[in-house]
Amino acid sequence: MPPFIHVQHLRKTYRLGKIDVPVLRGVSLDVQDGEFLAILGASGSGKSTLLHLLGGLDYPDSPTKTHERASLVFGGTDIVEMSSGERDAFRNRSVGFVFQFYHLLPELTVVENVLIAAMIAYGRVGYMRRSGELKARAEKLLDTVGLSHRLGHRPRELSGGERQRVAIARALMNEPRVLLADEPTGNLDRETGKTILDLFTALHDAGQTMVVVTHDAATAGRADRVIHLRDGLVVSNDPELSLLRA
Repeated sequence: MPPFIHVQHLRKTYRLGKIDVPVLRGVSLDVQDGEFLAILGASGSGKSTLLHLLGGLDYPDSPTKTHERASLVFGGTDIVEMSSGERDAFRNRSVGFVFQFYHLLPELTVVENVLIAAMIAYGRVGYMRRSGELKARAEKLLDTVGLSHRLGHRPRELSGGERQRVAIARALMNEPRVLLADEPTGNLDRETGKTILDLFTALHDAGQTMVVVTHDAATAGRADRVIHLRDGLVVSNDPELSLLRA
């Protein structure tokens, strides 16, 4: 069975003044449908950049005489070959993002923040036609993450853990094929972080494909498999997590 996500020769270099700074140096990896994959690495290892490329938020480097063309095949389609508009549609429909700092809009209520993804996906007319159905889905997702009592609150009225749960509900609004999370517990205390990880485990048990980048072994220990990233390269790919789970 072919992998759900198949990545080859992924490179990313940023230009800082007159200096080229290579962040990813040729990453190749696979993600199976329904898998919970953790990418473990220290700060600066390139893991957030890798996650952004997986979700179509950024473009990999173009091929050169010495470097092969990158490919990022997602459900049979190479998103590297997509136009900008196709990539935007792919990202909105197929990928859910969860970030360390939540990125909620402060002027909107909890349920409105969750509905943003659907508003973008369907456009004004399409959203108005399905507003009742979509609002019911948003409220159901918020109930799933334990926030049915917070629908009309605004982000400033929520704790950090509650804000992250709103962000997770928003990421799931369009029923993404993969959930990508960047240090989802990095801004939370240990007990609140455990609550978020319990939620991730429940989502995975229900069949959600997930890729989480982290520097935390406890977070990685929840995954089916861990890839270690160091200096922009995969340095190990170990299916056994006995050391992390100990």
